[in-house]
Amino acid sequence: MKASEEPLRIGVSSCLLGQEVRFDGGHKRNAFLMDQLAHHVEWIPVCPEVELGMGIPRPSIRLEREGSDLRMVDPRAQTDHTAAMKRFARKRARALRDAGLHGYVFKKDSPSCGVHRVKVYSQQGAAQRDGRGLFAQALIDALPELPVEEEGRLQDPRLRENFIERIFAQRRLRQLFRARWRSGEVVAFHTAHELQLMAHSPQAYRELGRLVGTHKRYERAAFRQRYESGFMRALARLATPGRTTNVLQHMAGYVSDRLEPALRRELTALIDDYRNGLVPLVVPVTLLHHHARRFAVDYLLGQVFLSPHPRELMLRNHA
Repeated sequence: MKASEEPLRIGVSSCLLGQEVRFDGGHKRNAFLMDQLAHHVEWIPVCPEVELGMGIPRPSIRLEREGSDLRMVDPRAQTDHTAAMKRFARKRARALRDAGLHGYVFKKDSPSCGVHRVKVYSQQGAAQRDGRGLFAQALIDALPELPVEEEGRLQDPRLRENFIERIFAQRRLRQLFRARWRSGEVVAFHTAHELQLMAHSPQAYRELGRLVGTHKRYERAAFRQRYESGFMRALARLATPGRTTNVLQHMAGYVSDRLEPALRRELTALIDDYRNGLVPLVVPVTLLHHHARRFAVDYLLGQVFLSPHPRELMLRNHA
């Protein structure tokens, strides 16, 4: 981390850090978070159930559907924790917002922390995987643009890279607007992220470009809100191999005419190999970066797309 950069603050379910806070007194330590990502972030651990005072160990709880509402209950003792958890969740979400989070990693399947497909039981005892934990819902409602993910989904290389890309982008965006920003700084920021945006959403790339070009029409606060929201929503869309290939070909256009025929063929072949899933993204990106340095192509060298996250994480090394 550069001296001028603020810490990368990531909220996380405490059990994923190896803390023994689960209902049975155990943990769910996540190797990627602890052995790789931990070197780059400042963790803000949260266990809603423990912080609510439910103790360790504690009876297991679950979500139950009551009409259109979800309730968090201990099915054995029929203790209802819904109101207490919702009050806690709203208060804790406000505190986390004030802490300046850049992202959050939740524990999957948890009735408090699960984001996707949490089990919800009917009064007849049947379960459907269509719920979301009460604390996770409160945090997402309070911080709708915050990058969030479940630890289970981080096993997917594309979802993992997308999440990490977004938390680093969130910090850069926050740093842009933390002081009294000037027009030139916004233009420079947007220019540096153009190819990254194109890989995620060409439509958002165009819309944000128009927004930046007409930013003087807006009040400063309104422009900031529009740009931040559009930028983070664009990066939340997965960058597909097809769109990424288009970006690589666009980059190649800046250097191809200066390359010897054999080197031009090599570059074209590597981009095709990436598109066909034969080589990981790091291969053509590394070669393009080399040629951009060789010919001093300032536009390419200034693109965040070349290095959107620490290379030690090796997120682009999967085919």
